[in-house]
Amino acid sequence: MHPVSKRDYYEILNLGREAGDQEIKSSYRKLALKYHPDRNPDDPDAEEKFKEASEAYSVLSDPQKRAAYDRYGHAGLQGAPTGYNPEAFADFSDIFGDFFGGLFGGGGRGRQRAYKGEDIRYDLEIAFEEAAFGLNAEIQVPRMESCDRCAGSGAEPGSGPSMCPTCQGRGEVLYQQSFLSIRRTCGTCNGSGRIIRHPCSQCRGQGSRQAQRRLKVNIPAGVDEGTRMRLANEGQPGGNGGPPGDLYVFLKVKPHPFFERQEADLHCTIPITITQAALGAEIEIPTLDQPHKVKIPEGTQHGAQFRFRHKGVPNINGGGGRGDLIAHIEIRVPTRLTREQRRLLEQLRESLPVDNAPTEKGLFEKVKDYFM
Repeated sequence: MHPVSKRDYYEILNLGREAGDQEIKSSYRKLALKYHPDRNPDDPDAEEKFKEASEAYSVLSDPQKRAAYDRYGHAGLQGAPTGYNPEAFADFSDIFGDFFGGLFGGGGRGRQRAYKGEDIRYDLEIAFEEAAFGLNAEIQVPRMESCDRCAGSGAEPGSGPSMCPTCQGRGEVLYQQSFLSIRRTCGTCNGSGRIIRHPCSQCRGQGSRQAQRRLKVNIPAGVDEGTRMRLANEGQPGGNGGPPGDLYVFLKVKPHPFFERQEADLHCTIPITITQAALGAEIEIPTLDQPHKVKIPEGTQHGAQFRFRHKGVPNINGGGGRGDLIAHIEIRVPTRLTREQRRLLEQLRESLPVDNAPTEKGLFEKVKDYFM
């Protein structure tokens, strides 16, 4: 009988002979993940395909073996180890990343890595004037703090963490499965290599506890609703020596009873009487600073606007300066008149033209001209 010939290594990995190193690695990774025994228990065909793909990769990923194979085929590899060997793959953990916690028993220990703490959000409500001119606020932020009793170790004072008996301090456990040696994170110590036999009575072994932290926040002039401020390293503590997270302060601004804000400009409504609008007057209008005197000219109409430069909100987006204050005139018509007031208004009505605009066309005439 003739021995069964081996399949072409390029065919096994679904590659052309001009394939580069990255293509070889990528193709092998797909096949290895697909046919790995952990994903195909009790499937001998999958195990054989996994071995076959691993053997092909061991040859094509080695420049000298690949050159010999390209020139002489399988005959050029006689005497060279080409079968599946877990030790040959110890340096290729980058192919699989964290798949199965170290697929071939290589690549580093299972100890937990340092990680950054979580960020915290804090909502702060401030007054309208405080948003305009800024303030130094003091806030209390609930967050986890290192336990004072155990200094963050999680163990009662006088004791300390002990070596994990399951993994002997390595942080990982070696499992033998089929022909593979697989390293996985130790479930007893969660990869730390240590356990706490006598947990701290205050933090119950956590090493941290809930606390209220007082912080001073400098809020600049010109902030607005929804402004977000970042305080670096004031969030939750990190793990395994990692840096803390950040604190984000979101501002909510209380509405003002008189002013409305549009970016850096302020708007307000100024009510005046009929006589003030007709005869003119001098009135005071409020601003964010001191009251400002304004002359209302004769014949001022309802809806007229007066702009006052640099009486608005400081510009937080750079450039300095302040926005403007825009006052909108509203003519208030009295709803209750005395007899004398009514008599005087009736006399005024008799003395005024019908449309009160002798130099312009009346409203009816304007409408008629428009449709003619």
